[in-house]
Amino acid sequence: MVSRAREGGRRGSPPMKLKRALVLLTFNEIEALEKLFDKIPRNAADEFFAVDGGSQDGTVEYLESKDVKVLGQPRRGRGCAFSVALDVTDAEVLCYYSPDGNEDPADITKLFEKLEAGGYDLVVASRMMKGAHNEEDEQAIPLRKWVNQAFTLMANLVWNRGPYVTDTINGFRAVRADSLRRCECRVDGFVIEYLMSIRMMKLGLRIGEIPTYESPRLGGQSTAHSWPTGVEFTKQFLKEVLMGRQVT
Repeated sequence: MVSRAREGGRRGSPPMKLKRALVLLTFNEIEALEKLFDKIPRNAADEFFAVDGGSQDGTVEYLESKDVKVLGQPRRGRGCAFSVALDVTDAEVLCYYSPDGNEDPADITKLFEKLEAGGYDLVVASRMMKGAHNEEDEQAIPLRKWVNQAFTLMANLVWNRGPYVTDTINGFRAVRADSLRRCECRVDGFVIEYLMSIRMMKLGLRIGEIPTYESPRLGGQSTAHSWPTGVEFTKQFLKEVLMGRQVT
């Protein structure tokens, strides 16, 4: 059943303002934070807090000096951080943002507004759609981009019954809390976003996208190593295939 908020967004009436939470996902991001923090639209959300994976470079201290509440994780992993945020907030919609330089903070407000105005359950900042930019676009062989597009194609072919989703993997996204809880995404690692997208498709929930410009990292080191991450994506995809349209 479609909620009244979703109906209002779909039919062109003024969208219902939802309680918003903006969640920073951090792990040793002090270099980027010092350059980006003032560009983050804190006032776009009703709640603003960080979930940190055990930073040792001053990230936590920097955020606390800016009056940002920082929550720790019981386990390492991006998926664990997603769950921590979902468990502690009573917001109706969450936007997950990694302040590492890849993601444009100007898109945070756009994600919230697209979700509310369009009645979506999930809105992804796509690096693949028309008008977007992927970090590898200038490379002769954009291998990571191609692999991401392949995983996205597989998810669309198997489960999607709505408009084609061009980027099922990017973690820069806004999602309705109740819809995310329905997805039962109990994973700790980098597969969290792909799994979330797949299960949204399985449940027939509405996914929207906005074009985004992915820039190079501003310091720090990525912990999403291509080969092991690709293996985890493949294993999760096959597990979801065996589960059919179920999510648990």
